[in-house]
Amino acid sequence: MNTLIKNTCIVTMNEDRDIFYEYALYIEGERIFEIGPTKVMENKYVNNTRVIDGTGKIVFPGLINTHNHLFQVLLKGLGDDMVLKDWLEFMTFPSTPYLTEENCYFAALNGLMEGIHSGVTTTFDYMYPHASGYKNTDEGIIKAMQKLGVRGFLGRGWVDAGIEAGVYPAMIEQIDDIEKAVRDLHNKYHNIENGRIKIALAPAAVWSNSGDSLKMLKRLSDELDLLVSLHVSETPFDREAVHNLHGKDEIDLLIELGLLNEKLIMVHCVCLTDYDISKIKEYGATVSHNPVSNMYLSSGVAPIPRLNREGICVGLGLDGAASNNSNDMIELLKMTALLQKVHHRNPTIMTADKVLEMATIEGAKALMLDEEIGSLEIGKKADLFIFNPKKDLKAIPMHNPVSTLVYSCGNKNVETVMVDGDIIMEDGIVTKIDEEFVADNCQRLADELSVKAGTDKLKKRPWKRI
Repeated sequence: MNTLIKNTCIVTMNEDRDIFYEYALYIEGERIFEIGPTKVMENKYVNNTRVIDGTGKIVFPGLINTHNHLFQVLLKGLGDDMVLKDWLEFMTFPSTPYLTEENCYFAALNGLMEGIHSGVTTTFDYMYPHASGYKNTDEGIIKAMQKLGVRGFLGRGWVDAGIEAGVYPAMIEQIDDIEKAVRDLHNKYHNIENGRIKIALAPAAVWSNSGDSLKMLKRLSDELDLLVSLHVSETPFDREAVHNLHGKDEIDLLIELGLLNEKLIMVHCVCLTDYDISKIKEYGATVSHNPVSNMYLSSGVAPIPRLNREGICVGLGLDGAASNNSNDMIELLKMTALLQKVHHRNPTIMTADKVLEMATIEGAKALMLDEEIGSLEIGKKADLFIFNPKKDLKAIPMHNPVSTLVYSCGNKNVETVMVDGDIIMEDGIVTKIDEEFVADNCQRLADELSVKAGTDKLKKRPWKRI
């Protein structure tokens, strides 16, 4: 069914960053067909058209999450208040050998639905643990994306080295097995669902992959034309571990292997040097900024204003719920701005406008989809959400729609979400599956996994005093 949203405010995120008031947006099939004043359009499109009255509401482009680990929904809350080493050793790594397709399906449903409630229409999931006895965990994530009708990337992760630096031995895979798994996923799932689902390459980190593995990564990216995502310079440890394994710095190695290019999404980038930044700019790689995760694990503050000034494309990422504790993109928007303001002691260094750019059109550019999504323009896919300020008094009064979205609203204000012109959430209710059913199964599976992994003891930690 075609759709007309009328009497509304449209935040386009087009090149001129136009915001239109008392406008209408007409969607024909999966694409935006026309944008114009309501008085001109409301009598023009009446046949076979669903009409949504947007009076007092705002239409935003769908938000784009450039980095996630959806399986970590099952680990939410188990690793709180731990240093990174303990977070990995006592909680994350012990859980990975026991993951199943069912685990990942319900974890992904839960995480993606929380994202939908916060306006997320596109998610890049980075499925890194593939323990020995691999059990179709990638398929669980993909099936959840299909079920909910979202736009998604499944980044097939792997490690083949790094035991001496702390990689869990059960996660090590052989290069031939990795390549076969990637090709199988690509053949079966890449560009399915009208192109909404895509496969990408996501080896965990440079320090957990051998030179041969990284060469295979380059070969597969070129041959299959796939995006690559890598954790880069998340902490000083990463930089040291890369040098210990490969005998050179991370950026130089990526240049040498031909991996530093426009298809590379570099995740975190907290500890970049001036040299690193100059080379990222020169070679056209992009960055996924994950501020809540960086704060949660005390990794540090990424130099995002500097990257912005250099014209480097920066998108936003939620990261996994084990190092964020939510999949709430609206929370992330506010944290993105406030972290930079307090770190630099400069209230102007990160504006609401810039944050929304990173969450929409910049994220689309990082995923090489900016010709299709990231802004509300004629010919682009109808990925959007309708924001109702009256659904939560936190958003009232509203003077500026962008500032309200970034600084003073909640998930209840996200009323309706569309992907490819299809309504996937209406009046605050996800349309494709029962939310209580998902919640019950996710809780059951999380409890079962914690017992198998021995992490159930973390649920009742003694009270911590400082």
